[in-house]
Amino acid sequence: PNIAPQTLRVLFFLFSLGVELSCIITDSQTNDPRIEWKKIQDEQTSYVFFDNKIQGDLTGRAELLGKTSLKIWNVTRTDSALYRCEVVARNDRKEIDEIVIELTVQVKPVPPACRVPRAVPVGKAATLSCQEGEGYPRPHYSWYRNDVPLPTDSRANPRFRNSSFLLNPETGTLVFNAVHKEDSGQYYCIASNDAGSARCEEQDMEVYDLNISGIIGGVLVVLTVLVLITAGICCAYRRGYFINNKQNGESYKNPGKPDGVNYIRTDEEVRSRVRSDLTKDT
Repeated sequence: PNIAPQTLRVLFFLFSLGVELSCIITDSQTNDPRIEWKKIQDEQTSYVFFDNKIQGDLTGRAELLGKTSLKIWNVTRTDSALYRCEVVARNDRKEIDEIVIELTVQVKPVPPACRVPRAVPVGKAATLSCQEGEGYPRPHYSWYRNDVPLPTDSRANPRFRNSSFLLNPETGTLVFNAVHKEDSGQYYCIASNDAGSARCEEQDMEVYDLNISGIIGGVLVVLTVLVLITAGICCAYRRGYFINNKQNGESYKNPGKPDGVNYIRTDEEVRSRVRSDLTKDT
């Protein structure tokens, strides 16, 4: 048999639609040639149509059209592969012929995940990120500020001479080495490939000036408070507010009774006792 002259076809198709892989026999002496379709993916070969029925992961969503062409419904990314149509005609001089078709299923990106810092002080670095994981082929990224597209290098465009940034369209990262007031605005990212594009929601980034005088004033206030507290503590020590009983001597205690004495006489009692003893002696 002879199959249509093109031996390699590359098809780009959108996700979720249907695609027809054509395998047209132009010349054959055999009334009912044997048709086989094979899928070659990651260096592995598997049957798609064999023994007059659909095989493998295409079961239930593929069919043979016109006895030779393959129709696939609801194509997905996993259907991207090489497909080989093999025709065997025993009654022909050329018994075997084949055609290889490369199918690439394209998937439109979904809205990417964007991260934009809300506020950055002047002169500081800032990084904006944009990531998307569903699109195929892998999407490229572009950033916009206030609906104006940003170049990959701010130095390449005089319009952005007051900015200092680099944009990586492969990774979606936008890096500012040192932000300026002019970098304030609304930012969003677009992920795009051959199948379409999608964008994230706008996010504000504010670039603000550092209040140096306010910071210095705050530091001075704190130092003043510390000096006043220290002075107050020193004054309290000098006035004895923090001296305990041990430092100030023993506190006064009422005299107790001497050991073995039940009663202590007063001075008048002692003198009366002495006079009594003298009278007895005379």
